[in-house]
Amino acid sequence: MAKKPVWREYLDAIILALLLALFIRAFVIQAYQIPSGSMLDTLLIGDRLLVNKFVYGVKIPFTDKVVFDVGDPELGDIIVFAYPLDVSKDYIKRIVGVPGDTLEMRDKGLYRNGNRVNEPYVRHSDPHLRRSRDNFGPLTVPEGKYFVMGDNRDNSADSREWGFVERTLIRGKAWRLYWSWGGEPGDAGSSGYEDTGPRFGRLGQLVE
Repeated sequence: MAKKPVWREYLDAIILALLLALFIRAFVIQAYQIPSGSMLDTLLIGDRLLVNKFVYGVKIPFTDKVVFDVGDPELGDIIVFAYPLDVSKDYIKRIVGVPGDTLEMRDKGLYRNGNRVNEPYVRHSDPHLRRSRDNFGPLTVPEGKYFVMGDNRDNSADSREWGFVERTLIRGKAWRLYWSWGGEPGDAGSSGYEDTGPRFGRLGQLVE
């Protein structure tokens, strides 16, 4: 059997590596960057994180069809999902309501099924109360949908504004920071921040 030329061996190795990378990106892990401050102080502008796409099931690439169900999103999970009003954009928020939950917000306090929710991760930066932002409900989360909110509660466009997230729109669960670069982050919607270099202390942190 004739031995392959060296260039062919290198080409085969490159093709195999590309196919493996595409497989991992499509079914297992994908990298995302945080562009806004809606998840402060849990996630900072300039954080780069890995998202576990396998944890909620295997989908056919470029579709929302699940072919192998692993498990459902849970309360407290930080998820990446297709923005319901424009599925070409990805958002990241925390799940605060799963199907069947009854939610209500009273003067910035979140209540689930009648009980006040302890949210030590939430940041409030605006002392004023706003009707649609700080008070809503009660409302019940429908089957197959989720209610999500940003941890930077006073500066987050989330389910309070544009409604529930369909299960099929969820890309995966935020897993771990692999890089972080920036400085003092701005509020949600800000596209810039003071560039002060890498934040080495955040590298490798679990997202929770």
